[in-house]
Amino acid sequence: MARALSAAGAAAVLVAAPLAAPTPAVAAVSRAELALRWAPIHHQDVDATGTHALGGRSDYITRVDLDGNLDGRDNWDRAGQSGTSLAAHAYYSVVETSSHWYITYLFFHPRDWTDHPFFETEHENDGEGVLFAIERDGSAYGVLRAAVTVAHSDFFSYTPAGSTWISGRESVDGTLQFQASPHDTFPHPVTAQEAQGHGLKAYPQYAINGDGVVYYPSTVAETPSDGNDRDVRYQLVDIFATGGLWAQRANASLFAGLGTFAGDTSGDCGVGTFGCSTNSANAPWGWDDGNDVPARGELASDPAKLSAEYFTIPAGLARTYSHNPYATAAAALAEAARTAPPVVD
Repeated sequence: MARALSAAGAAAVLVAAPLAAPTPAVAAVSRAELALRWAPIHHQDVDATGTHALGGRSDYITRVDLDGNLDGRDNWDRAGQSGTSLAAHAYYSVVETSSHWYITYLFFHPRDWTDHPFFETEHENDGEGVLFAIERDGSAYGVLRAAVTVAHSDFFSYTPAGSTWISGRESVDGTLQFQASPHDTFPHPVTAQEAQGHGLKAYPQYAINGDGVVYYPSTVAETPSDGNDRDVRYQLVDIFATGGLWAQRANASLFAGLGTFAGDTSGDCGVGTFGCSTNSANAPWGWDDGNDVPARGELASDPAKLSAEYFTIPAGLARTYSHNPYATAAAALAEAARTAPPVVD
């Protein structure tokens, strides 16, 4: 099927860092290669019902600057306009300790939408994702021990078959499955998002129901040919890149607060539905499961703490970070965790 590749040098504001396809090796690999190796094969359910679905395009994963600017308050409107790119991207961050790598992936949609008027609101922008905990076992890419996914205001935990990690304070919710990719030589973990609200779990706890897009990690960004395209490559964007999402965290056009995307009620958001809420999507440093011990944002900013709470880890894990750019705003993140209003994405 023909697909539109995102053009090199396009007008998108946040630049995707060039990634070389990883190859098995003994030598140390870069963080970008590590992120590409463990990036999930991602199943996205698609619903084409109703005008807010944009024929299914509202369920495509894309960039926060899909329209070439960093104004979060026009994404709902621009998503349906010509000249807007729905090329597939996902954001990632890597933090490290001496014992583990922690990789957080963010999947962004310009709309969290619904097609009926009963008791469900919709909102501009949508950001949900997954954390993978990878043990540094001496091999080039380590071994993936566990995952925690974000589905609205709840986190769900998973372990692969044979993992040494077991339930801790939180019960493990299922088995993380792996799938071979046609675009590289690695088995990848498999995640899935529901249509409309885009909660994310390990496949098959969510799965494609009818139409859907299967996204594969790669070094290029493709646009689905339609809402039932089962082979679309997505490109990774480093959250910590120069000028990237983390650098933009105080940009009032993009963020309404630390870790909360700005979004308003302009356009037809809420028309024909129960309502449209504002400032209702989070970046990883704003993700929160309010019923759990880890604080708002700590899934991304302090994943060793979250892992120690969620899982029992026989070999133990280091708690001191050797690489964690989130720590540059530790005081502000702690204050946001204490004072920011709850956001149900």
